[in-house]
Amino acid sequence: MNCDNDNELFPVVDEAGNVIGKILRGQAHSGCKVLHPVIHLHLFNSEGGLYLQHRPKWKLIQPDRWDTSCGGHITYGESTDEAFRREVSEELGITVNNALPLGKYVFESARERELIYVFQAVHDGPVNPDREELDGGRFWTRSEILDSMGKGILTPNFESEYLRFFSKDQRD
Repeated sequence: MNCDNDNELFPVVDEAGNVIGKILRGQAHSGCKVLHPVIHLHLFNSEGGLYLQHRPKWKLIQPDRWDTSCGGHITYGESTDEAFRREVSEELGITVNNALPLGKYVFESARERELIYVFQAVHDGPVNPDREELDGGRFWTRSEILDSMGKGILTPNFESEYLRFFSKDQRD
């Protein structure tokens, strides 16, 4: 059975993103709610479809749900830019050079607290999701996303982030 590496080292940050310590993945996801940074990419195609990844059933957090195109933790000593390039390559098997930073915000769930750096990009080539880490993925239309909200199909984090950054799209 697959599992995340609980001994991976994450930076502990303040809400501005300044590193103030370090913590193991297992501790960061234990319910202690120590703030640690992650990156999220919303990958669109030129037709407006948004690629969503399907989280495998073995994931500790939000298993078997559809989520942000790419999301991953920044490891201790790694820059946001380095983490972005690494995660996109690892999870989606692509290189993205045209990413637009949308901002950052703090997300808190029952288990963790993350400082999320959000990006978007357009990509029309193939996406090759890592079968070890993801259970596939596909491009979704805006209607499919809106119809799936609140039904336990999408992660709550993705739903709130989609509404936060792409709400204008939903009012068309």
